[in-house]
Amino acid sequence: MADRPEPQVGHGVSRRSVLWLGAGLGATVVSGLSVAAVLAPRPPTTGALLTSEVPLPMPFQVPLPLPPVLRPTEQASGVDRYELIQRETTAEILPGIATRVWTYDGIFPGPTIESRRGRTARVRHRNELPVPTAVHLHGGRTPPESDGYPTDLVLPSEWTDPHQDGHTGGPHGSHVHDPRAVVTRLTREYTFPLDQRAAMLWYHDHRMDYTGPAMWRGLAGMHIVRDDVEDGLDLPHGDHELPLMITDRAFDAAGQLAYPSLDPTLRDRPGVAEPYLAGVLGDVILVNGAPWPTHDADTGSYRLRLLNASNARHYDLQAVAEDGRTLPLIQIGADQGLLARPVNHTSLPIAPAERYDVVLDFAGLPIGSTVRILNRLGTGTTAHIMQFRIVRSAPASTPVPERLATDLPTWHRSEASVTRDLAFGVGRMGDRHGWLIDGRAFDPARTDVTIRLGDIEIWRLVADVHHPIHLHLVGFTVLSRGGHQPLPHDAGLKDTISLRPGESAEIITRFDGYRGRYLFHCHNAEHEDMGMMANLEIV
Repeated sequence: MADRPEPQVGHGVSRRSVLWLGAGLGATVVSGLSVAAVLAPRPPTTGALLTSEVPLPMPFQVPLPLPPVLRPTEQASGVDRYELIQRETTAEILPGIATRVWTYDGIFPGPTIESRRGRTARVRHRNELPVPTAVHLHGGRTPPESDGYPTDLVLPSEWTDPHQDGHTGGPHGSHVHDPRAVVTRLTREYTFPLDQRAAMLWYHDHRMDYTGPAMWRGLAGMHIVRDDVEDGLDLPHGDHELPLMITDRAFDAAGQLAYPSLDPTLRDRPGVAEPYLAGVLGDVILVNGAPWPTHDADTGSYRLRLLNASNARHYDLQAVAEDGRTLPLIQIGADQGLLARPVNHTSLPIAPAERYDVVLDFAGLPIGSTVRILNRLGTGTTAHIMQFRIVRSAPASTPVPERLATDLPTWHRSEASVTRDLAFGVGRMGDRHGWLIDGRAFDPARTDVTIRLGDIEIWRLVADVHHPIHLHLVGFTVLSRGGHQPLPHDAGLKDTISLRPGESAEIITRFDGYRGRYLFHCHNAEHEDMGMMANLEIV
């Protein structure tokens, strides 16, 4: 992979954004983040490490689990109906230890949903957890009423909290009223038309101020969309296609999930303890809910559907054979589906909420040997992700096609009706620190950006520390980073872009699909919970 340029603010970013971000850099010193760390070219993390108190297993002992595919309860007239129950249960994440988790249908991760492009999925959720929830299909082109807006809550049947009418406690402890919130009790049906390219999406809780702890406790699952374009390519499939949700966690002395919530009941006081304001990092790496798992493979090619579902941890993935050779990771897709052409990587950075579709070929490896997926940004227990063990031979795999998708959108600078500047950084929220967009914390009652349906816009984004920025509803392409060309892993259609400390980037997209209220936000879950979201109104 080409060397990365030093992060720098692009020449086109507005003076107002740069001045505000400069003030934010000063505030990071107060909040315990040094300016040196913010401006370092490649700092490994933004966040603080939680260290597990229970003895941890040796890596590569637990078999890789694969979440079951959820079966529809009904299929008729182009619609597939599903039902999921959100409930607490216990799971054996660490061998021999029962850990309480919040789940979709009793498993972590939740069951995988597989859909066809253009075939509507209607998913009915029943909330049997002790707190309200909201479900967002990340990457979905979804009508606003089913997008999982953070105040569109599904309340537990016995919920008696005074905020049950749509009021919610803000990150600074005040009460924010959302007059547009649609609150239901016990159940809600979400409608996903899935009129979009084949891609791996994922669903997770999106309740205002409490997304981080809810996901940490287990509320996440994968949703794969397929189409005829993808089916026409000779890509690894069946047991050679592996959806891999990578997360990090920490465990207390009793083997329960540790998380530094100010209010462990997740009812009255959102936020985390002061040392973890920049993000919560765990010391146990899970893949599909298992610690550092191992998977038996043959000498063929495997399609790895990679998802970083961590709250704040970034990874730089590398496949290393037992003899020390680095195997190429052939990227064939990004967040929003297939690339036009494959891109070869020796290592692949992946930020929270990003997805990458890669092919890994084990041809020529001896039977009995291993290939480990390593994290170049990790140390100690976080330097390892998982292992493949080569146990049998297979016929030679078909090479990855030189041409993949032909349906990628093409947008040009000259078509953009507006260029917007948006700065993401730390700041004050009342009596504590939070995370702001252009100096303002999230307010569901305020419209931050108004866009006409069908307009093409360029957004210039600038960050103080690591911020993976996610746009709801639309995918986008990356035009530049720091005034330079995009990086190799920026190829294709994305819905999340990872900004490194002090870095700027330009993205371009067409805001089409639906009118209504959507969001853009940082997908560091602690940043999101502490104010780094904004409203996007499409009119």
